[in-house]
Amino acid sequence: MPRGSKLSHSQFLYRLFRRVMPLVRAELAGWRARAQAIPDALLREQALASLRDKQFHADGGSVYAAACPEHMHNLVQAIVSLQTISDYLDNLCDRAGVTDPTAFRVLHQSLQDAVHPGTAPSDYYRHYAHREDGGYLASLVETCQKALAQLPHYGAVEAQVDWYARRYSELQEHKHAPVEERERRLLNWSRQHLAAYPGVTWHEWAAAAGSTLGMFALFLAATETVSPADVQRLHRQYFPYICGLHILLDYWIDAEEDEAHGDFNFVACYRDPATAWERIEQFAAEGVERCADIPGGIIHRYVVHGLMGMYLSDPKTRTAAHLAASRRRIYRFGVTPVLFYYATHLYRRLA
Repeated sequence: MPRGSKLSHSQFLYRLFRRVMPLVRAELAGWRARAQAIPDALLREQALASLRDKQFHADGGSVYAAACPEHMHNLVQAIVSLQTISDYLDNLCDRAGVTDPTAFRVLHQSLQDAVHPGTAPSDYYRHYAHREDGGYLASLVETCQKALAQLPHYGAVEAQVDWYARRYSELQEHKHAPVEERERRLLNWSRQHLAAYPGVTWHEWAAAAGSTLGMFALFLAATETVSPADVQRLHRQYFPYICGLHILLDYWIDAEEDEAHGDFNFVACYRDPATAWERIEQFAAEGVERCADIPGGIIHRYVVHGLMGMYLSDPKTRTAAHLAASRRRIYRFGVTPVLFYYATHLYRRLA
């Protein structure tokens, strides 16, 4: 029987907050200690900032571990380390004054190496202006590799995980290019793929490529026997709608911050906030519908509902009128997202 196929709301939330989250907190505390020892001041600052400001990414990604108690620790280790790589590199691309696409491409080789157990880490900083991280990034890579190697059927999903890692890395290279090049690069890159995704715009496809959820769902799938057809079915259901929902919500709550920093924001590509929210609702509805076709679909439906609850309970949603209004709209999605909204809100206050 697929993992998590019989999890009730209460069982899921109990496992998540009482068993998974303590493991996540312990993993993050360990990486925080490692980050504090980074010799280079800028790398240390950005590593610590990513752990402080983006901790909820690792919290949210680790929900998959609640579906599989016997591999919970390995899933948490893999998810937290990969998400920490993602968040750290995002800061190095966004907040360090560097705009060299080659440097970003080489940095993100670390994320691709992390999902291939046995691949030796390389000099990921060789085109970057700062280099001395005390082995921090290589340790993240090796930790993810070792955790994935413990999943009994990881070999069956590895190629599809690689697809996600490559698209994610390509996105970061283009999105963080010099300002005058970003949109052109993103347009040219995204349009190569759009023929297979009717009704999806270039910026929605690109946003979906920025999600780590497809990889995490495949990590969970690797805890039991999974066929090539199952892998492809899971991918088709996640990409682009569930993955797109994830990143569109992320950019929705970051709109004001990104404008202040001059960062590219996919939600800003819509003609107005009302249109953006309408498309987010459409992605959410499509995501929920597609979960019905995924083996063990209840955990994936919880993920979609949990995304709504997690992002719309974020403190940033209190800073602007249209964001506060969007938070109230969660009631339109039924009881489960509202339950996750209040559970997440309470957890933020107590954590």
